[in-house]
Amino acid sequence: MAVEIIMPKLGVDMQEGEILEWKKQEGDMVNEGDILLEIMSDKTNMELEAEDSGILLKIVRGNGDTVPVTEVIGYLGEEGESVDNLSAPSTESKEAPQEVAKAPEVSNAPVQSTPQAAVAAPQGNKGKVRATPAARKAARELGIDLGQVPGTGPFGRVHKDDVENFKGAQPKATPLAKKIAEDKGLDLSTITGSGYNGKIMKEDIMAVLNAAKPAAETAQAAKPAEEAVKELPEGVEIIKMTAMRKAISKGMTHSYLTAPTFTLNYDVDMTEMMALRKKLIDPIMDKTGNKVTFTDLLGMAVVKTLMKPEHSYLNASLINDATEIELHRFVNLGIAVGLDGGLIVPVVKGADKMTISDFVIASKDVIKKAQSGKLKAAEMSGSTFSITNLGMFGTKSFNPIINQPNSAILGISATVPTPVVVDGEVVVRPIMALSLTIDHRLVDGMNGAKFMVDLKKLIENPFELLI
Repeated sequence: MAVEIIMPKLGVDMQEGEILEWKKQEGDMVNEGDILLEIMSDKTNMELEAEDSGILLKIVRGNGDTVPVTEVIGYLGEEGESVDNLSAPSTESKEAPQEVAKAPEVSNAPVQSTPQAAVAAPQGNKGKVRATPAARKAARELGIDLGQVPGTGPFGRVHKDDVENFKGAQPKATPLAKKIAEDKGLDLSTITGSGYNGKIMKEDIMAVLNAAKPAAETAQAAKPAEEAVKELPEGVEIIKMTAMRKAISKGMTHSYLTAPTFTLNYDVDMTEMMALRKKLIDPIMDKTGNKVTFTDLLGMAVVKTLMKPEHSYLNASLINDATEIELHRFVNLGIAVGLDGGLIVPVVKGADKMTISDFVIASKDVIKKAQSGKLKAAEMSGSTFSITNLGMFGTKSFNPIINQPNSAILGISATVPTPVVVDGEVVVRPIMALSLTIDHRLVDGMNGAKFMVDLKKLIENPFELLI
C-alpha cells in the first residue's frame, strides 16, 4: 500500500515549507533513511529522509512549491502501484467544498457557524495512515476510521489519545447525514443538529449545501470579470514570496509595530582597531585557518561591553506578554548575514566565554552554514543581542530594526577617512558610524548612551580585548 510523504512540521510556529529540490525522481528506488528532498521552513533548510523503503511513485508538489504542513507532497510504494485515486480527488469531492466555502451566512439555516466554517479539509485519506499499534487497536474497538483522526505525533502519527479524544468529540448524526457530510467534505462538528438531543439529520446537511449554491453561482458568473482585472500591463510580473521572505516580513513587521524604538548614532575612530587587526591577522590565521575581520573584533567589543553589570538591560528580553524582564548573564551574539533570498541571523552562543580566536572560529562556522543554507533552527535562535554590518556597501548610517526578542541591535556602517580635530589640529582619521536601535520599553536614552560611550572607548582602545 502506498505511503504518503508529507510536508513535516519542523517547529511550533511553522505553517508551511518551500520545496527547494527533490533529490529523487519518480520511479527511483528509495531506501529508508535516503534523502528525498530539501525543504526550507522560514529561514531553515532541512533535508527530509525517507521513513519507508519503496519506489517513488509520484511527486505531488514540485521544486519551488510552498506547501502547508502535513500536506501530501509525494507517495512511496511498490513498483507498478497506482496512486491516481489518492492524489486526485473525485470531481464531486473537489467541487462541493468550493461551493460551501463561498456560501454567505444564512440566518434561517440550522447551523451555529457560518457555512465557511462548515468546510473542513477533505476528511481522511485513502492511503496508509501513520498510527501506533495502540491507536489502531482503539480505533477498531471504537469503530473509528483512522483516516478521520488528526494525529498529534511526529509527521501526523496518530496516538491512542488522539483516537479516544476524537471519539468523544464526534457529534451525533444519522448514518445518512454522516455519509452525505463525508461525500461533501463537511465537518459535522460545526453543524448544529435539529434532531433529538441535537442529532444531525439529513435536512441539516442539505440546508448548509443549499445555502452555499447562490454564492457559488454568483462567484462563477463573476469569474470572467475577475480574470479581466488580473490582466497585467506589459512589463509587470507577480511572483510568490519565498518562505524566507515571508518569515522576514512577519518578524520585521512584528518588531516594528510592537517595540517603541529610538536610535543613537555615534562616530568612532577606528585607527587603533585597524592597527590591532593588522597585528592579529597572521597569528589568528595560523591558529584558526580563518582571517579575522572587523566584524569579529567589533563583535567581541560589543560582548565585552554587554557583560558589564550596568549594561544588563541591553542584553535582556521582555517575556510573558511584556510583563517581566529576562536578564542574561551571558551573551549569545546574533550576526545578521545577507543572502540572495533575504536576511538571516545566525547566533554565536556563549560568546562571553570566548577568546578572539574562539570567536573567529565560531562566527565563521555559523556564517558559512547560513550562506550555504545548512544552518539549523537552533543556530538561529537564542540571541541576546544582535549586530548588523552594512559597512562593506558604503552605508554611512541606517536605523536597524531589532531582532526580537532582543532589546537592542547595533548597526555598523562604513569606515570613511574624515577630517577631525585632535589636540587642536585637523587630521584625517578613519571614522566609523555606529547606530544603536533600542527598545524603549526596556532601555532609556541615558542607559543606551552610557553603553555607547563604553563601547566607543573600547573600540578606540581595543588592546583591552586581549586582556
